[in-house]
Amino acid sequence: MISRRTFVAMTSAAWATPKYPIVGSGEFQYEMISDWGELPARLKYGNTHGVCEDPQGHIYVHHTVNKTSEKHDSMVVFDAKGKFVKSWGADFEGGAHGLHIYKNFLYLCDTKRGIVVKTTLAGEEVFTLRYPKESKEYAAAPIKYSPTNLAIAPNGDIYVGDGYGSSYINQYDSEGQYIRTFGGKGKEAGQLDCPHGLTVDLRGKDPLLLVADRGNARLQYFTLDGKHVRFVEGTNLPCHFSERKGVMVIPDLGARVTLIDRENKVIEHLGDDSASEWRKTRVLDRNAFKTGKFVAPHGACFDHAGNIFVVEWVEVGRVTKLRKV
Repeated sequence: MISRRTFVAMTSAAWATPKYPIVGSGEFQYEMISDWGELPARLKYGNTHGVCEDPQGHIYVHHTVNKTSEKHDSMVVFDAKGKFVKSWGADFEGGAHGLHIYKNFLYLCDTKRGIVVKTTLAGEEVFTLRYPKESKEYAAAPIKYSPTNLAIAPNGDIYVGDGYGSSYINQYDSEGQYIRTFGGKGKEAGQLDCPHGLTVDLRGKDPLLLVADRGNARLQYFTLDGKHVRFVEGTNLPCHFSERKGVMVIPDLGARVTLIDRENKVIEHLGDDSASEWRKTRVLDRNAFKTGKFVAPHGACFDHAGNIFVVEWVEVGRVTKLRKV
Protein backbone atom coordinates (compact mmCIF):
# COMPACT_ATOMS: atom_id res chain seq x y z
CA MET A 1 0.00 0.00 0.00
CA ILE A 2 1.28 3.49 -0.89
CA SER A 3 1.46 5.83 2.08
CA ARG A 4 -0.10 9.28 1.92
CA ARG A 5 3.38 10.86 2.07
CA THR A 6 4.60 8.73 -0.85
CA PHE A 7 1.44 9.51 -2.84
CA VAL A 8 1.90 13.26 -2.30
CA ALA A 9 5.58 13.02 -3.32
CA MET A 10 4.68 11.08 -6.48
CA THR A 11 1.91 13.51 -7.35
CA SER A 12 4.18 16.51 -6.79
CA ALA A 13 6.84 14.95 -9.03
CA ALA A 14 4.24 14.45 -11.76
CA TRP A 15 3.12 18.05 -11.47
CA ALA A 16 6.77 19.18 -11.70
CA THR A 17 7.35 17.31 -14.97
CA PRO A 18 7.97 19.94 -17.68
CA LYS A 19 5.10 20.39 -20.12
CA TYR A 20 7.57 20.97 -22.94
CA PRO A 21 10.92 19.32 -23.74
CA ILE A 22 14.09 20.75 -22.18
CA VAL A 23 17.03 21.42 -24.49
CA GLY A 24 20.57 22.44 -23.61
CA SER A 25 22.53 21.77 -20.43
CA GLY A 26 23.95 23.45 -17.34
CA GLU A 27 23.14 27.15 -17.16
CA PHE A 28 21.96 27.05 -20.78
CA GLN A 29 18.80 25.00 -20.44
CA TYR A 30 15.57 26.03 -22.11
CA GLU A 31 12.01 24.80 -22.22
CA MET A 32 11.18 24.46 -25.92
CA ILE A 33 7.70 25.92 -26.46
CA SER A 34 6.91 25.46 -30.14
CA ASP A 35 4.00 27.14 -31.95
CA TRP A 36 4.17 30.04 -29.51
CA GLY A 37 1.81 32.99 -29.98
CA GLU A 38 -1.93 33.23 -30.64
CA LEU A 39 -2.21 33.87 -34.35
CA PRO A 40 -5.61 35.22 -35.54
CA ALA A 41 -7.74 32.70 -37.43
CA ARG A 42 -7.74 34.70 -40.68
CA LEU A 43 -3.95 35.01 -40.77
CA LYS A 44 -1.70 32.04 -41.57
CA TYR A 45 2.07 32.06 -41.51
CA GLY A 46 4.20 31.64 -44.56
CA ASN A 47 7.93 31.15 -44.02
CA THR A 48 8.75 32.85 -40.72
CA HIS A 49 11.98 34.72 -41.40
CA GLY A 50 12.67 37.44 -38.82
CA VAL A 51 12.00 38.09 -35.14
CA CYS A 52 12.83 40.85 -32.64
CA GLU A 53 11.68 42.36 -29.33
CA ASP A 54 10.85 46.03 -28.75
CA PRO A 55 11.48 47.99 -25.51
CA GLN A 56 7.94 47.24 -24.31
CA GLY A 57 8.58 43.49 -24.52
CA HIS A 58 6.48 42.99 -27.64
CA ILE A 59 7.65 40.31 -30.07
CA TYR A 60 7.62 41.07 -33.82
CA VAL A 61 7.53 38.25 -36.38
CA HIS A 62 8.18 38.87 -40.09
CA HIS A 63 6.76 36.19 -42.40
CA THR A 64 5.99 35.77 -46.10
CA VAL A 65 2.23 34.97 -45.60
CA ASN A 66 0.79 31.59 -46.48
CA LYS A 67 -1.03 31.26 -49.81
CA THR A 68 -4.14 30.07 -47.91
CA SER A 69 -4.21 33.11 -45.59
CA GLU A 70 -7.21 35.42 -45.79
CA LYS A 71 -5.25 38.34 -44.37
CA HIS A 72 -2.03 39.47 -46.04
CA ASP A 73 -0.17 41.17 -43.18
CA SER A 74 3.48 40.10 -43.06
CA MET A 75 4.26 41.62 -39.64
CA VAL A 76 2.65 40.11 -36.55
CA VAL A 77 3.08 41.60 -33.08
CA PHE A 78 2.51 39.74 -29.80
CA ASP A 79 2.77 40.73 -26.17
CA ALA A 80 5.21 38.90 -23.89
CA LYS A 81 2.63 36.20 -23.10
CA GLY A 82 1.94 35.45 -26.75
CA LYS A 83 -1.34 37.34 -27.06
CA PHE A 84 -1.91 38.90 -30.48
CA VAL A 85 -1.53 42.70 -30.45
CA LYS A 86 -1.67 43.79 -34.09
CA SER A 87 -0.52 43.02 -37.63
CA TRP A 88 0.45 45.08 -40.67
CA GLY A 89 2.79 45.02 -43.67
CA ALA A 90 0.81 43.55 -46.57
CA ASP A 91 3.28 45.19 -48.98
CA PHE A 92 5.95 42.72 -47.79
CA GLU A 93 3.93 39.61 -48.63
CA GLY A 94 6.17 37.11 -50.38
CA GLY A 95 9.35 39.08 -49.70
CA ALA A 96 9.39 39.53 -45.91
CA HIS A 97 12.83 38.52 -44.70
CA GLY A 98 15.35 40.28 -42.44
CA LEU A 99 14.12 42.20 -39.39
CA HIS A 100 16.14 44.49 -37.14
CA ILE A 101 15.19 46.92 -34.38
CA TYR A 102 17.30 49.92 -33.41
CA LYS A 103 16.31 52.91 -31.26
CA ASN A 104 12.56 52.28 -31.60
CA PHE A 105 12.70 51.88 -35.36
CA LEU A 106 12.29 48.72 -37.41
CA TYR A 107 14.41 47.88 -40.45
CA LEU A 108 12.81 45.39 -42.84
CA CYS A 109 14.43 43.58 -45.77
CA ASP A 110 12.24 42.61 -48.70
CA THR A 111 13.97 40.05 -50.92
CA LYS A 112 11.19 40.07 -53.52
CA ARG A 113 11.12 43.83 -54.16
CA GLY A 114 14.84 44.31 -53.45
CA ILE A 115 14.47 47.04 -50.82
CA VAL A 116 15.23 47.83 -47.18
CA VAL A 117 12.61 49.90 -45.36
CA LYS A 118 13.00 51.81 -42.11
CA THR A 119 9.69 52.16 -40.26
CA THR A 120 8.28 53.22 -36.94
CA LEU A 121 7.10 50.45 -34.62
CA ALA A 122 3.62 51.05 -36.06
CA GLY A 123 4.85 50.40 -39.60
CA GLU A 124 5.00 54.01 -40.85
CA GLU A 125 7.75 54.36 -43.47
CA VAL A 126 10.71 56.65 -42.66
CA PHE A 127 12.90 55.91 -45.68
CA THR A 128 13.59 53.16 -48.21
CA LEU A 129 16.94 51.93 -49.54
CA ARG A 130 16.64 50.63 -53.09
CA TYR A 131 19.05 49.20 -55.67
CA PRO A 132 22.53 50.59 -54.80
CA LYS A 133 23.12 52.36 -58.11
CA GLU A 134 25.67 54.65 -56.41
CA SER A 135 28.04 51.69 -56.11
CA LYS A 136 30.42 51.09 -59.02
CA GLU A 137 30.05 47.34 -58.44
CA TYR A 138 26.34 47.62 -59.25
CA ALA A 139 26.42 50.51 -61.72
CA ALA A 140 28.78 48.95 -64.26
CA ALA A 141 26.16 46.39 -65.24
CA PRO A 142 22.85 45.72 -63.48
CA ILE A 143 23.18 42.66 -61.27
CA LYS A 144 20.71 40.85 -59.04
CA TYR A 145 20.04 42.66 -55.78
CA SER A 146 18.11 40.87 -53.02
CA PRO A 147 18.95 42.10 -49.48
CA THR A 148 18.54 39.53 -46.71
CA ASN A 149 19.55 41.26 -43.46
CA LEU A 150 21.29 44.25 -41.97
CA ALA A 151 23.24 45.55 -39.00
CA ILE A 152 23.69 49.00 -37.48
CA ALA A 153 26.93 50.36 -35.99
CA PRO A 154 27.16 52.56 -32.87
CA ASN A 155 27.50 55.65 -35.10
CA GLY A 156 24.28 54.72 -36.93
CA ASP A 157 25.89 53.38 -40.12
CA ILE A 158 23.78 50.70 -41.81
CA TYR A 159 25.30 47.55 -43.32
CA VAL A 160 23.06 45.66 -45.75
CA GLY A 161 23.91 42.11 -46.82
CA ASP A 162 22.95 41.35 -50.42
CA GLY A 163 22.65 37.69 -49.49
CA TYR A 164 20.39 36.45 -52.26
CA GLY A 165 21.95 38.67 -54.90
CA SER A 166 25.59 39.60 -55.46
CA SER A 167 26.98 38.62 -52.02
CA TYR A 168 28.22 42.19 -51.53
CA ILE A 169 27.68 44.25 -48.38
CA ASN A 170 26.58 47.86 -48.89
CA GLN A 171 27.27 50.46 -46.21
CA TYR A 172 25.16 53.60 -45.66
CA ASP A 173 25.11 56.36 -43.07
CA SER A 174 22.24 56.77 -40.62
CA GLU A 175 20.27 58.83 -43.15
CA GLY A 176 20.61 56.22 -45.85
CA GLN A 177 23.39 57.91 -47.83
CA TYR A 178 25.67 55.45 -49.62
CA ILE A 179 29.23 55.02 -48.29
CA ARG A 180 30.88 51.91 -49.77
CA THR A 181 30.55 48.35 -51.06
CA PHE A 182 32.72 45.39 -50.07
CA GLY A 183 32.71 41.60 -50.10
CA GLY A 184 31.43 39.94 -53.24
CA LYS A 185 31.07 36.31 -54.31
CA GLY A 186 33.94 33.97 -53.49
CA LYS A 187 35.66 31.84 -50.88
CA GLU A 188 38.81 33.86 -50.21
CA ALA A 189 39.36 36.17 -47.23
CA GLY A 190 37.12 39.21 -47.64
CA GLN A 191 34.83 37.38 -50.08
CA LEU A 192 31.39 36.01 -49.24
CA ASP A 193 28.85 33.51 -50.46
CA CYS A 194 25.41 34.59 -49.26
CA PRO A 195 26.07 37.08 -46.44
CA HIS A 196 22.71 36.11 -45.03
CA GLY A 197 22.91 37.83 -41.65
CA LEU A 198 25.18 40.32 -39.95
CA THR A 199 25.70 42.13 -36.68
CA VAL A 200 28.08 44.67 -35.19
CA ASP A 201 29.90 42.73 -32.48
CA LEU A 202 30.64 44.96 -29.50
CA ARG A 203 32.07 42.23 -27.26
CA GLY A 204 35.72 42.91 -28.10
CA LYS A 205 38.09 45.86 -27.78
CA ASP A 206 36.85 47.42 -31.02
CA PRO A 207 33.48 47.01 -32.75
CA LEU A 208 33.63 44.63 -35.71
CA LEU A 209 31.14 43.57 -38.33
CA LEU A 210 30.34 39.85 -37.95
CA VAL A 211 28.82 38.23 -41.04
CA ALA A 212 26.96 34.93 -41.34
CA ASP A 213 28.75 33.78 -44.49
CA ARG A 214 26.19 31.05 -45.02
CA GLY A 215 27.20 29.68 -48.42
CA ASN A 216 30.75 29.24 -47.15
CA ALA A 217 29.57 27.61 -43.89
CA ARG A 218 31.48 30.06 -41.71
CA LEU A 219 31.41 33.34 -39.85
CA GLN A 220 33.61 36.18 -41.06
CA TYR A 221 34.75 39.35 -39.29
CA PHE A 222 35.32 42.70 -41.01
CA THR A 223 36.42 46.10 -39.75
CA LEU A 224 33.69 48.71 -39.95
CA ASP A 225 35.28 50.02 -43.16
CA GLY A 226 35.04 46.63 -44.84
CA LYS A 227 38.45 44.99 -44.36
CA HIS A 228 38.69 41.27 -43.60
CA VAL A 229 39.81 40.42 -40.07
CA ARG A 230 39.35 36.67 -39.50
CA PHE A 231 37.12 33.63 -39.88
CA VAL A 232 35.23 31.70 -37.20
CA GLU A 233 34.27 28.05 -37.66
CA GLY A 234 31.66 25.99 -35.81
CA THR A 235 28.48 26.66 -37.78
CA ASN A 236 26.98 24.87 -40.77
CA LEU A 237 24.46 27.26 -42.34
CA PRO A 238 24.52 30.38 -40.10
CA CYS A 239 21.61 32.75 -40.74
CA HIS A 240 21.79 35.67 -38.30
CA PHE A 241 22.70 36.81 -34.77
CA SER A 242 21.43 38.12 -31.45
CA GLU A 243 23.61 38.86 -28.42
CA ARG A 244 22.97 39.11 -24.69
CA LYS A 245 25.55 39.35 -21.90
CA GLY A 246 28.35 38.15 -24.13
CA VAL A 247 26.50 35.12 -25.50
CA MET A 248 25.55 35.04 -29.16
CA VAL A 249 22.65 33.00 -30.50
CA ILE A 250 22.93 31.90 -34.14
CA PRO A 251 19.99 30.28 -35.96
CA ASP A 252 21.51 27.58 -38.17
CA LEU A 253 19.31 26.68 -41.12
CA GLY A 254 20.48 23.08 -40.87
CA ALA A 255 18.12 22.15 -38.03
CA ARG A 256 19.78 23.61 -34.95
CA VAL A 257 20.31 26.79 -32.94
CA THR A 258 23.87 27.49 -31.80
CA LEU A 259 25.09 29.44 -28.78
CA ILE A 260 28.66 30.78 -28.74
CA ASP A 261 30.59 32.54 -25.97
CA ARG A 262 32.75 35.69 -25.99
CA GLU A 263 35.62 33.75 -27.55
CA ASN A 264 33.25 32.41 -30.21
CA LYS A 265 33.48 28.89 -28.84
CA VAL A 266 30.37 26.74 -29.19
CA ILE A 267 28.42 26.42 -25.93
CA GLU A 268 25.44 24.41 -27.16
CA HIS A 269 23.65 23.25 -30.29
CA LEU A 270 19.99 23.47 -29.21
CA GLY A 271 17.27 21.25 -30.69
CA ASP A 272 19.85 19.69 -33.01
CA ASP A 273 18.38 17.54 -35.80
CA SER A 274 21.06 18.33 -38.38
CA ALA A 275 21.46 14.66 -39.34
CA SER A 276 17.84 14.54 -40.52
CA GLU A 277 16.38 15.24 -43.97
CA TRP A 278 15.23 18.64 -42.77
CA ARG A 279 14.94 20.12 -46.27
CA LYS A 280 12.19 17.61 -47.01
CA THR A 281 10.54 18.15 -43.63
CA ARG A 282 10.34 21.93 -44.02
CA VAL A 283 7.64 21.70 -46.71
CA LEU A 284 5.42 19.35 -44.68
CA ASP A 285 2.65 20.14 -42.26
CA ARG A 286 3.60 20.81 -38.65
CA ASN A 287 2.49 17.39 -37.47
CA ALA A 288 5.64 16.08 -39.22
CA PHE A 289 7.90 18.21 -36.98
CA LYS A 290 9.68 16.31 -34.20
CA THR A 291 9.13 17.29 -30.58
CA GLY A 292 12.19 18.99 -29.14
CA LYS A 293 13.87 19.40 -32.53
CA PHE A 294 14.24 22.29 -34.95
CA VAL A 295 13.65 21.99 -38.68
CA ALA A 296 15.17 25.11 -40.32
CA PRO A 297 15.92 27.98 -37.90
CA HIS A 298 16.15 31.24 -39.86
CA GLY A 299 15.91 34.02 -37.26
CA ALA A 300 16.43 34.22 -33.50
CA CYS A 301 16.57 36.85 -30.78
CA PHE A 302 17.09 37.08 -27.06
CA ASP A 303 14.40 38.89 -25.11
CA HIS A 304 15.09 41.10 -22.08
CA ALA A 305 14.77 38.13 -19.70
CA GLY A 306 17.18 35.83 -21.51
CA ASN A 307 14.59 33.72 -23.30
CA ILE A 308 15.19 33.04 -26.99
CA PHE A 309 12.62 33.33 -29.77
CA VAL A 310 13.28 31.28 -32.91
CA VAL A 311 11.48 31.50 -36.24
CA GLU A 312 11.89 28.92 -38.99
CA TRP A 313 12.05 28.62 -42.77
CA VAL A 314 9.13 26.21 -42.99
CA GLU A 315 6.19 26.62 -45.35
CA VAL A 316 3.61 26.70 -42.55
CA GLY A 317 5.73 28.96 -40.33
CA ARG A 318 6.77 28.27 -36.77
CA VAL A 319 7.65 30.45 -33.78
CA THR A 320 9.36 28.76 -30.83
CA LYS A 321 10.04 30.27 -27.44
CA LEU A 322 13.05 28.82 -25.65
CA ARG A 323 12.15 29.72 -22.08
CA LYS A 324 15.21 30.04 -19.86
CA VAL A 325 15.01 27.41 -17.14
